Amino acid sequence: MTFKTASALTLAALAMLAGPGIALAQTATPAAAAPAPDYTLAYNIGVVSDYRFRGLSQSGKDPALQGGLDFTARNGFYLGAWGSTIHWTQDDARVYGLNPGATDSGSNHVEVDLYGGYRGTISPDLSYEVGLLEYWYPRNEYQNIVGSANANTLEVHGALTYKAFTIKYSSSLTNTFGFVDSKNSGYLELAATFDLGNGFSLTPHVGHQTIRNTPASDYTDYSLALGKDLGHGLSVSATLVGTSTHAYLTSSGANKGGTGVVLGALYTF
Repeated sequence: MTFKTASALTLAALAMLAGPGIALAQTATPAAAAPAPDYTLAYNIGVVSDYRFRGLSQSGKDPALQGGLDFTARNGFYLGAWGSTIHWTQDDARVYGLNPGATDSGSNHVEVDLYGGYRGTISPDLSYEVGLLEYWYPRNEYQNIVGSANANTLEVHGALTYKAFTIKYSSSLTNTFGFVDSKNSGYLELAATFDLGNGFSLTPHVGHQTIRNTPASDYTDYSLALGKDLGHGLSVSATLVGTSTHAYLTSSGANKGGTGVVLGALYTF
């Protein structure tokens, strides 16, 4: 509800007294904007027909259930956790075998990502982000697979966003996803998000993964995602994704990085 001030009432009375030859503009006092909350907390749950990370299937080309939560402070700091069902540790144990005497490959079925960082703005069109992200595979003993280290991986990253475009670089502070002596491996990516109107968006992406001391495992990935916001927190997507590599295989011998289309649905609340 908006109340007129005494001066506005006076102007209205003068206008009526002056007759039709004089019109005095009146502007209602706008309601005060609600203050921004100190923080927001959001949850999400979704499903995809194939969980792809940096172009490689993490779910053995099978569907995956995913979900997470995000805490964002008004000052730019954020924390979050996200999880997905996976299958890649089991795949690798069957493809490469276990070390002599080992009985467990840590064939966990879940990936949990724990992350935090800071987002800020340099100008209305330019923003940045810095953060840490831990890829955690509970109970994994991936080091029991021939030629492998523990799969848990900690990365630091920095990103710049200019209008629709984002460039980001991630560097590992530990061994990288089970590769031995692979600390300081890096992933460089460039992406953009275009609003097509009517709730549709288009997101092209290209990235390049380098594995320190294992150059045969380096590769480039690419994707093109078409998204649709259905309202009420629900969105769907179709993503064309592929890579330049044939070095990563599922237990059935399929290329984890082969070109394919991934369908997804996400509910945020």
